[in-house]
Amino acid sequence: MNKNDNHIRPLKRGKGIAKIMSYEEGIELELPMYKSEIKAGFPSPASDYIESTLDLNKFLIKHPAATFFIRVEGDSMIDAGIHSGDILIVDRSVQAEKHKIVIAAVNGELTVKRIWHDEDRLFLQSGNINFSPIEITPDMDFHIWGVVTYVIHKPI
Repeated sequence: MNKNDNHIRPLKRGKGIAKIMSYEEGIELELPMYKSEIKAGFPSPASDYIESTLDLNKFLIKHPAATFFIRVEGDSMIDAGIHSGDILIVDRSVQAEKHKIVIAAVNGELTVKRIWHDEDRLFLQSGNINFSPIEITPDMDFHIWGVVTYVIHKPI
């Protein structure tokens, strides 16, 4: 995007976007990876040994050049498991398909919503019954910034 283009308005962080962060390649984050999976029932004393390490960057980020992070603000996606303060990992190279959660620019404002369409209409659907869907019409300035691939949140 050229800063000298007068017809391009700067984007604003919408009500659902608190902060945008870029991915910095080359930083490794290797943590212990235990061999067995954890059970949600009774603990097993024989499963507490390390098999290898796990680099979270390599595990969570498939396309580093196309990946960025966004911190969420607000509760419009709580029924989709996205809470205020969560960090979303967003991949611009993933195809935005029906039911995917996307970061979209609508009339110059960023938002996080689920993409949905019927035969001839496109909507951005909130993950909260208290919010109405946004119908995308031809007169709107609309762009998909990327698809949410992971949600990182603190335990409640």
